[in-house]
Amino acid sequence: MATATHDINGKPLTAGHKKVIFASSLGTVFEWYDFYLYGSLAAIIAAQFFSGVNETTGFIFALLAFAAGFAVRPFGAIVFGRIGDMIGRKYTFLVTIVIMGVSTFLVGILPSYGSIGIAAPIILIVLRLLQGLALGGEYGGAATYVAEHAPRGKRGLYTSFIQTTATIGLLLSLVVILTVRETIGVEAFADWGWRIPFLLSIVLLGISVWIRMQLSESPLFQEMKENGTLSKAPITESFFSKNGKIVLLALLGATAGQAVVWYAGQFYAMYFLTQSLKVDSTITWMLIGGALMIGTPFFIFFGWLSDKIGRKPIVMAGCLIAALTYFPLFKALTHYANPAIGEATISAPATVTADPDTCSFQFDPIGKKKFNSSCDIAAAALLKSGVPYTVKEAPAGTLAVVNVGDVSIQGYEGDGPDAAAQGTRFSGELKTVLAEAGYPATADPARINKPMVLAILTLLVIYVTMVYGPIAAWLVELFPTRIRYTSMSLPYHIGNGWFGGFLPTISFALVAATGNIYYGLWYPIGIALMTFVIGSLFLRETKDVDIRE
Repeated sequence: MATATHDINGKPLTAGHKKVIFASSLGTVFEWYDFYLYGSLAAIIAAQFFSGVNETTGFIFALLAFAAGFAVRPFGAIVFGRIGDMIGRKYTFLVTIVIMGVSTFLVGILPSYGSIGIAAPIILIVLRLLQGLALGGEYGGAATYVAEHAPRGKRGLYTSFIQTTATIGLLLSLVVILTVRETIGVEAFADWGWRIPFLLSIVLLGISVWIRMQLSESPLFQEMKENGTLSKAPITESFFSKNGKIVLLALLGATAGQAVVWYAGQFYAMYFLTQSLKVDSTITWMLIGGALMIGTPFFIFFGWLSDKIGRKPIVMAGCLIAALTYFPLFKALTHYANPAIGEATISAPATVTADPDTCSFQFDPIGKKKFNSSCDIAAAALLKSGVPYTVKEAPAGTLAVVNVGDVSIQGYEGDGPDAAAQGTRFSGELKTVLAEAGYPATADPARINKPMVLAILTLLVIYVTMVYGPIAAWLVELFPTRIRYTSMSLPYHIGNGWFGGFLPTISFALVAATGNIYYGLWYPIGIALMTFVIGSLFLRETKDVDIRE
């Protein structure tokens, strides 16, 4: 975690300010660590808890369970935001961190699907929901607490330390995962070692609770409490008054775009490397970790800069630049991380020629549907192999045919009488043809241009810091003190919980549906452009606002 000793102009922070920033940030780092362990281990989670479904559905289902934690974050924002505005900031984020830490620890001792069947994924999702509720109350409390301690003209700088916590929490999770994996070995880690990072959360919980017990209540909240001006109905005042319009604009014109840029630049990039480009997970984690370490100081820089030129221009610029450059940057990732895919795609493009009525959208959250048509089998096989493909229409009733360059492979129906023999034949032929065409089973480490991949990932992280560094100060300043915790938490967590949290699931489902490994980028690009337009036209600049009522 970045430690504040001086502000960016060289003036020392007071001991009280340093304590507030350190205690709030450290606890929030640990809470993000707990939350993002699941995302970093999604592929292993899929194997452990969703082994009863096909591989494509299993991975997307694991992402959906990851997103379930995000789905309930707005509800946590409402519940804990109300408590924070009525009872106090300090008490509320003590409660949230206990819920988060205990839920994470329980994931570490939860039996797998092979041990207790369908109960395993159900309990896992319940624990993810509890994590999401806790996180919904954590961030708004920490950001509000720090901002209400900050001197005027430095709220962007002070709150930017809170903004580093999500990325540092992700980085911490990657460091712990890599350390454990390298210590006990890949096979042992996939079997049982993945539980260790979850179990460590109980230690982090103890440290966090002890540190936060040392804090005093926010001075602005304490002043309102002494004057008897606390809100008696923060939910009503926040959402069912003229303030509700500002909440909606903050969501669509700020946090939605910020969220998709955050998740596209970190989690989606990580999944793109491992799932689409077949880069070894250890190499991916090291490159992502390197980019996070290089990029994290820019949270502080853009927070400081927002105190000078405003929150709005930096966030809007980040959304626009990201939307305009995602396609070339992710294509460059392919070129530098697994150039063989790009070369094979040019020399021997893959197509699936099939009756469109037999081609399904291969995502079944229930895990009961069988994708047995020849089109579905062909598409799933190519997707599993990391091979981009296009779909061409064939006459009704015909079997799908996979073409790799000039070579054709006849598909088969999965519910036919000789399906097992046909499956063996199809898989063997496809594997041979793909290898001969130059499609790699995994990315060749010797051909990965690590400096260029690191540079691209770092640029994606810098986009993250542009939109995320100033956002806390902007949200705090948009709302009055008496309903600030509730009002700022909801748009933040709908944006980051729904628009951002569902990004990996939606984007990979789009890739699975089209065969185009870049098609999933349309989702973050569309949302980022929406935020740029709405935020530019309808949201006000707030850097000079006095947040004392």
